Amino acid sequence: MEILFYLSSAFLILFMLLATYDGFYLHIWKYELFNKKESAFEHKTHTIRAILFPLTIWFLFIDTENSLSFYIGLSLVIIDLFTLGLDAYAEDDSRQFMNGLPKWEYIIHLFSNSFHFAAIVLIIGARLTINDGVLGLTTSLPISFAKDILQIIAVNIIPGSIVLALIHLILIHPKGRSLWNYNRLKIKCC
Repeated sequence: MEILFYLSSAFLILFMLLATYDGFYLHIWKYELFNKKESAFEHKTHTIRAILFPLTIWFLFIDTENSLSFYIGLSLVIIDLFTLGLDAYAEDDSRQFMNGLPKWEYIIHLFSNSFHFAAIVLIIGARLTINDGVLGLTTSLPISFAKDILQIIAVNIIPGSIVLALIHLILIHPKGRSLWNYNRLKIKCC
């Protein structure tokens, strides 16, 4: 079981690195998808996913002592998968202003989502048991260094994830976009 925690930790870190680059730098900073009329739906799907992520981390990775948290987390994952499907379906139309999604960004999306869901599947696997052929749920993960590392990573992912979700949410509204655009012009970067 230790390996599940170590792998899930590694995939969470890899996901967060790619998601920060893609979700903040590319989508918000460089391409300003929230400012493009044809990208409004894509920005909304990204906002939903950005809100779901810290909640999923909380219910599946941190609050592991009760079964209700597991089922809430699993429900959030299903909603996230559906939202990801909508996002992928709309992405081609959303990126017409730049002649479609660049292949390299598409590859980033593939790896990012693979790492995201690999971490989730591994923690789900760690929380499930099979006794006498019956699938069950453990509410008491074994105490281990690997589990502690995973929980430390998960807890430390939450604040940045919430900030990114709030930025996405603010940029849906015209006043938020206006404030961002005004202040964005003052920053010279990248």
